Amino acid sequence: MHLPIPDSVLSAIRLPEPQIEQVLLHELAIALYAQELLSFGKARELAQMNKYEFGQLLGQRSVLRHYSLEELSDDLDYASCE
Repeated sequence: MHLPIPDSVLSAIRLPEPQIEQVLLHELAIALYAQELLSFGKARELAQMNKYEFGQLLGQRSVLRHYSLEELSDDLDYASCE
């Protein structure tokens, strides 16, 4: 999928050109996660970040983490495998 963004919009973004794509991916990932349209894993994949980095980004934006029972189970399984 390709999202068309008009050149007039791209040129209006007040960022250096090399940063625009990454910032837009971060913003989209945060927005979709905050609206519960993407899971944490898929949102961090979209943002091209690891779990820690995406968690930090959510914290900086005051976006609450959606923590499911499945994630809790995964974390408990991981913790018990020391």
